[in-house]
Amino acid sequence: MNCIQLGDIHLHYREDGDPKGRPVVFANSLGTDFRLWDDVIARLPQNLRIIRYDKRGHGLSACPPAPYTMGTLVRDAEQLLDALKVRDCVFVGLSIGGMIAQGLAAKRLDQIRAVVLSNTAPKIGTREIWQDRIAMVETEGLTAMSDAIMERWFAKPFRESTAMLPWKRMVETTPAHGYAGCSAAIAGTDFYTTTAALRLPALAIAGDHDGSTPPDLIREMAELIPGARFVLIRGTGHLPCVEKPEAYAALLIEFLREIGHLEGAA
Repeated sequence: MNCIQLGDIHLHYREDGDPKGRPVVFANSLGTDFRLWDDVIARLPQNLRIIRYDKRGHGLSACPPAPYTMGTLVRDAEQLLDALKVRDCVFVGLSIGGMIAQGLAAKRLDQIRAVVLSNTAPKIGTREIWQDRIAMVETEGLTAMSDAIMERWFAKPFRESTAMLPWKRMVETTPAHGYAGCSAAIAGTDFYTTTAALRLPALAIAGDHDGSTPPDLIREMAELIPGARFVLIRGTGHLPCVEKPEAYAALLIEFLREIGHLEGAA
């Protein structure tokens, strides 16, 4: 396990693959830790430098009191990449991780060569929706919310299998301050103008059963970025990297090859 101190916060991160390879950075969703990417990373070529981390309030990273801002979450990622001497990476972000990707790409083009914006949008939900969720976390806890979260996250066949149970448990054990803090960050974020100004290779991924960021919302985001490619993974919800990791990894590999970030045999 690796932790790094970045000012007032320590973040838990992991590196896989080739330390001298071209970097690919993964940022996970609300209510998950970096194990979200396990099954995808296992299918990626190992000549890449693969980095993933737990954002503040999640996993084994520090959990300061809520609320957080999106600017703070973007700065955490920025400082982590600086500390690890990462430049020209492909940043893969899912849900709130995709919002971090949008903010970081606008701020640090030296760090970000391309983005994969998965099950995300420049604005997700309304401030009122997030305020209601924060209030519920604070009064009833995440266990009271986990069934509804699973409904939004996964297609019915996955929800009805035992494969769903670890993900439900992961949500329920997320620190309340961390979940509430990141929910506040999402509530305060509107990146439509920021994302429309991006000029870099982008892949937008949606799941056709996504109850959190529906495909039309993701398609709309993709249309903001000139040349961005939109892909729908059928039979998946908000976390297609969990439900169909083979398809997800294949899309990443194809995108990395298209932009010249991956060479040689898999």
